[in-house]
Amino acid sequence: MDPYIAKLRFSKPGITLISPPPHHDIYSIEDLSQLIYDLKQINQSAQVSVKLVSEPGVGIVAAGVVKANADFITISGHDGGTGASPLSSIRHAGSPWETGMFETQNILLQSNLRTNVKLQTDGGLKTGLDVAKAAIFGADSFGFGTAPMIAMGCKYLRICHLNNCATGVATQQLRLIDEHFAGEVEKVQNFFRFIARETREILASLGYKSLEEIIGKSSLLSLKSDYLTEANALDLSVLQERFRPNKTQSNTIHKNNINQVLTDDSLTKKISEAIKQCISKGKGGSFSFKITNSARSIGAEVAGNIAKKYGSEGLPEKLILNFKGDAGQSFGCWNSKGVDLKLNGLANDYVGKGMNGGKITILKPKTLKEERSIIAGNTCLFGATGGEFYGNGTVGERFAVRNSGAKAIIEGSGDHCCEYMTGGEVIVLGPVGNNFGAGMTGGFAYVLDEDRSFVDRCNKDLITFNRITSQDMEAHRSYLKDRIAFFIKETNSEVAKKILEDFEKYQNLFWIITPYAENLARIIKNTREEAA
Repeated sequence: MDPYIAKLRFSKPGITLISPPPHHDIYSIEDLSQLIYDLKQINQSAQVSVKLVSEPGVGIVAAGVVKANADFITISGHDGGTGASPLSSIRHAGSPWETGMFETQNILLQSNLRTNVKLQTDGGLKTGLDVAKAAIFGADSFGFGTAPMIAMGCKYLRICHLNNCATGVATQQLRLIDEHFAGEVEKVQNFFRFIARETREILASLGYKSLEEIIGKSSLLSLKSDYLTEANALDLSVLQERFRPNKTQSNTIHKNNINQVLTDDSLTKKISEAIKQCISKGKGGSFSFKITNSARSIGAEVAGNIAKKYGSEGLPEKLILNFKGDAGQSFGCWNSKGVDLKLNGLANDYVGKGMNGGKITILKPKTLKEERSIIAGNTCLFGATGGEFYGNGTVGERFAVRNSGAKAIIEGSGDHCCEYMTGGEVIVLGPVGNNFGAGMTGGFAYVLDEDRSFVDRCNKDLITFNRITSQDMEAHRSYLKDRIAFFIKETNSEVAKKILEDFEKYQNLFWIITPYAENLARIIKNTREEAA
């Protein structure tokens, strides 16, 4: 990546990243539903789109996505695809968008869900005839990728991911753009004008005035006589069938809130009402609330309101929100600069997801007597770009996955901690699970390894690990000791107190984990400078 792309993706120039990144916060339709809820909490007017691959069974998945409150669903066919895709995938993977659209349209009609969502399709659409066919199969809108790129000057060299596009279309190298890019906006405009003209001509020939009139009208389809034998062998006649053809075939609802009745927004509304003057005037303050696990995405609406008024700079003065009880999913997601959340209790999954500033502190209840108690669920700090997280206990799997700027201290974690991490800092004062640091390309971590099992548990593909006992590691020992002392101040952690009281002994049990590309001396220097 060049510096510009690295800045946008909160990574470092010259580092290779997986694109698109894995969505390790989504492993079920419930996870997807929670993500959609998180997004709609931070932006009340947002319409969320979910892209599904055209394959057998996609209709059932689409029905679940509608129930998860998505506003758009894109059924993506096999004919399109990025030029960076392997040729074998382009030629042999996936299904036509026609079969996916057919199944999705019928399943949504059978489930009385079709009017709640807009359907889109893409995957090799090139002509007005493709648009008309897609509408007949049930699409409300249409996605174009490859064809407009060709109109812009792309020659389909399939090296988009190498930053060396010979036509200057898919590159950030200014030299290639200046010398070879010959594209003009008018070329793409003309392409879509031709598409629109052809579509209007087809509609006129069928006797319709608008595209909306033919959405879902599969009776307009017929098999080509030239290919009748092949079509019969594949039984393509089934694509002409439509469940309830007289039922509304397109979207009629602007915003899908089909399951809003299942949502408890009472605490969110209470918080917003209590602090609205603080946000309006840019003032700080301290507020206390009781919380239960039915209260999800607490802090997201606050973050959205702050972002609307102050942007990425956050609230000018510190706003402290104290909670007592057990929080639902996504506590503190999207947390903003200037906002501190303190929870005296337990939290579910996704704590601090996507946070870009502020501080989240979780204190374990006095009823938990174990030395290292579980205080939060899975996938905490996923995709965080800034801020601080302090957990007075252990957390579940996939902690700090794709963390690219947040600082965190916890007392233990499950599998896949620090996976795909590109920045930030994680200190684990206890055991970790398997696959630690897989795909890690930035940031660093300290891990306490009392049972000497860490070397067998970490993923060694991209990381290096060192003890901090040598003379040239004095700066790291000093920094770690300072951070543990700060953790005690924030959480009164007994585990941290035990370590700090006998730091001479425990320092021998710590590893520092860094990507191969990082320099140990530079890490601590930069970290101290940022803290100052």
